[in-house]
Amino acid sequence: MKNFRTNSIIFISVIAVIFGCNVYYLAELYESIRKNVEREVMTAIADADIDDLMHRAGKAEGISSNAQMQEVDEPREPRRAEASTYKDGNGQLISVRTEIDGTVVEERAMLSENGTYSNQMVDAMTRQFHALMDKYIPYDMEVMDSVLYNQLSYRFIYPDFLCVEVVDRNDSVICGNPRLEDTSGLDSFRININPDEGIYYKAYMTPLTRYILSQMMGVIVTLFLLMAAFAAAFWYLFHTVSKLRSIEEMKDDFVSNMTHELKTPISIAYSANDALLNYDTANDTEKKKAYLSIALIQLKKLGELVENILAMSMERRKTMTLKEEPVNLSELINEIAEAQGMRGDKEIKINIQTVDNVTVTADRSHLSNVLNNLIDNAIKYSGDAVSINIKIEACRIEISDNGIGIPSGNMPFIFDKFYRVPHGNRQDVRGYGIGLYYVKHIIEKMGWSISVKSREGEGSTFTIKINEHES
Repeated sequence: MKNFRTNSIIFISVIAVIFGCNVYYLAELYESIRKNVEREVMTAIADADIDDLMHRAGKAEGISSNAQMQEVDEPREPRRAEASTYKDGNGQLISVRTEIDGTVVEERAMLSENGTYSNQMVDAMTRQFHALMDKYIPYDMEVMDSVLYNQLSYRFIYPDFLCVEVVDRNDSVICGNPRLEDTSGLDSFRININPDEGIYYKAYMTPLTRYILSQMMGVIVTLFLLMAAFAAAFWYLFHTVSKLRSIEEMKDDFVSNMTHELKTPISIAYSANDALLNYDTANDTEKKKAYLSIALIQLKKLGELVENILAMSMERRKTMTLKEEPVNLSELINEIAEAQGMRGDKEIKINIQTVDNVTVTADRSHLSNVLNNLIDNAIKYSGDAVSINIKIEACRIEISDNGIGIPSGNMPFIFDKFYRVPHGNRQDVRGYGIGLYYVKHIIEKMGWSISVKSREGEGSTFTIKINEHES
């Protein structure tokens, strides 16, 4: 218990560090997935470009015959083409240079020995298609939007908005798209389709964050469920330990109060007995009677304390049965009131209102303890003049007093074991917090119920409701 605060701080700090590391790795994972997705988008644009070229090639067939007729009508001299290759010191092909009539048409760097020549060939053919076709077949942005969306769909990427336009190397628009009104808040991707002319496809789409997060959803949900489980487990542990600490404090208070309560009657009875033994009381009947009365009262009080201590373990004794018998409430309460009224520490007035012959079936001993507890509390938690009203009916018993009352904030807890209503620095009211717990336990054991109404400074009323079958 003593190191609980320190251990809690260490435990929370470790969890915070683990959570911070997980957030860091989540950010790293997000960036890694984002890069992969961006590569997928670039590949989709390249594939969509090929699909668009095939669509435009179909349109080119319609004008191919006219182009051939123009070549017949205007014959030209054959053009001379030359190709030069360059290799490194190991004989590896590194570039190809193509010239027509002395003019460099294309100079391409070749892949390294670990490269993929098929991809480079497709790339070279695509660029040559663009170099030839872009002069004759206009761009169709609606087709490009459609084929790009299809390519992204094959990769399970579904942007809410997608739009493609043609730009130069300075991002100046060559062929705009009427669907594109505002580019703010959109991700953009650019791919070179004609290096010689410096022409690019530029695709705009809604941010890929939602798609990336969907890829990470399993990890994110698992992480936060794990953290929630940690938090719940720690809260439960903290709540349990706090409750145990409260119980330990109540136990210490109980032991302290009970020790005092036990020592008082023992010391008084011891003193009275010592006086009887050491002083000549044989010829002093009044003094002898007074000492014996004092000892008897204190021993009786001691017995009641022991009974209440034993009552605490009653909830574990499930096999305990009450010794039920017919009990005349009027007679029992009158006896208790008469005994309580003889206390000389306060001016006590007990008024009993009852109907004739109210009889219940109950354990007389336990019921007597219950009523004694309630009346004793009424006397204890009152001023110098105590006024108690007891009303007995066939279905209930009401015990009202003019005492100090119970604060509303303490009302829900007064029947809890070891609970005592705080009374500041007052030392004249002592107890051990099990009296009302015992009362409620016995009342419920008999199948009855108890409730309380109280207002601070005006007194309290305890009502015992008897079962309807009792009469």
